[in-house]
Amino acid sequence: MKKLLFSAAIVLAAIATKAQDSTKTVENPLIITGSVDAYYKYDFSKFRSAAGTSNIPTSFATDQNSFSIGMIDLGVKKKVNKASFVGELSFGPRGEIQSIPNGGSNNQSFHIQNLYVGYDLTDKLNVTAGYMATFLGYEVVSPVGNFNYSTSYLFTNGPFQNAGVKLTYAFSSKVSLMAGIFNDYWNVYQSGGKINTFGSQLMVSPAKGWVAYVNLLTGPQSGTIVDLTTTYQITDAFKLGLNGATFSAPDAVKGGFEGVALYPQIAVSKDVTLGLRGEYFKTKNGGFTTAGPPAGESITAFTLTANVKAGPLTFIPEVRLDNGSTAQFINKSAGPTKQASQFLLAAVYAF
Repeated sequence: MKKLLFSAAIVLAAIATKAQDSTKTVENPLIITGSVDAYYKYDFSKFRSAAGTSNIPTSFATDQNSFSIGMIDLGVKKKVNKASFVGELSFGPRGEIQSIPNGGSNNQSFHIQNLYVGYDLTDKLNVTAGYMATFLGYEVVSPVGNFNYSTSYLFTNGPFQNAGVKLTYAFSSKVSLMAGIFNDYWNVYQSGGKINTFGSQLMVSPAKGWVAYVNLLTGPQSGTIVDLTTTYQITDAFKLGLNGATFSAPDAVKGGFEGVALYPQIAVSKDVTLGLRGEYFKTKNGGFTTAGPPAGESITAFTLTANVKAGPLTFIPEVRLDNGSTAQFINKSAGPTKQASQFLLAAVYAF
């Protein structure tokens, strides 16, 4: 740990020296971005527990037969010379349940999505420190960044944010490597007393329109997750995405999960795109996951989604069917069943 802190001090000293050497100020304007979203969801079992949990226990959109709100998301960023910052806050139920998926609440009406600073040590090497959206996975918290409005089991069970410092080196526009040290736990901006999680990401772009990320995050408190995320814009109309991950929980918890999700999408017109998410998710023996099947069991889920754009507004109708290897869901009679299905209509405005 002393070596890590000494290395960090050297990096900070180098930043200070380079900042003093800079004589010409290049200031970019302050950029403000954000989104607002609302939805209606109907679960065909008509299930919603008194605790607010949903029949399909993935993140967000837990309300049943209700016109409900997601969140307002506000982000700002700015760069002056080689120094930059990013700040992003969310307000609303979608933000409240991030720390405790499947309908739980952290008793806050807001959530910090991103809060970090960065500096370009060279044209190819960047250092970033703070609280950052995780580099793992295909889906993100903001509905603007996702095609589907409901989320996958891989997303719900993986990290949302990581606090730490990372270095990214761009070998070229087609290859880059990131390595960093992070706090011992996910999704919180304060450590539990240790900075002992290592993370890395290899980005490669083998062909035009094709980019792939190989990710690793490992620590004695957080466990070890290996993740592959890739997208390929095969034609102007057809895009294919893939996310696969395996997670081993720390020894104190045991268990983990593994899964894969496929995301084919086709644009049928300038303003209408259809997509299907097919996911297989399995819980490892000996433990539990944040949301999903019992230990050793699996779920296969299919989500058919359309994106209909009207300028900055996107309408998202969606039908989802989840099928478990055992009776993991609730039917209309409040009894156990292997299947769960829902319809959802969301509206997302991006600015």
